[in-house]
Amino acid sequence: MRVVLQRVKKAKVNINGEIVGEIGAGFLVLAGIAQDDTLEDYRMMAEKILNLRVFEDDAGKMNRSLIETNGALLVVSQFTLFADCRKGRRPSFISAAPPDKASADFDIFVNILREQCVKVETGRFAAMMDVELVNAGPVTIIMDSHEMRALSRRGNIKN
Repeated sequence: MRVVLQRVKKAKVNINGEIVGEIGAGFLVLAGIAQDDTLEDYRMMAEKILNLRVFEDDAGKMNRSLIETNGALLVVSQFTLFADCRKGRRPSFISAAPPDKASADFDIFVNILREQCVKVETGRFAAMMDVELVNAGPVTIIMDSHEMRALSRRGNIKN
């Protein structure tokens, strides 16, 4: 699983002029599902997103998590995070999960986040969406569960 987190003051998703998801302060999460992702990937990524300390404390330092700030999540499926542009001019998306798996697994990931008692809004899977956001910072973080798992197995990262 690959995600791009953007700390936002607010964000929303429009589809044909209809707002289908909207949040105040929190994270816009662009989420890509890989062919070989597992439940372990989704649980690890959810834990990391919810507890990542990138929100400001009273001293203005990035020291608080989404949970500590009662922030919200707007989660948008985005298979293009797996674009491979190494050859030619047209990206390959061969590493991205096929639509059936991606849709089902995206729902699993969103449900794991919802179990943690945070507000979670979503876009609509496979729809053409207009995503609007106001970055806070800006703070943008890219995470890949396969890389995190590999580092964890070697003992190079802590949860």
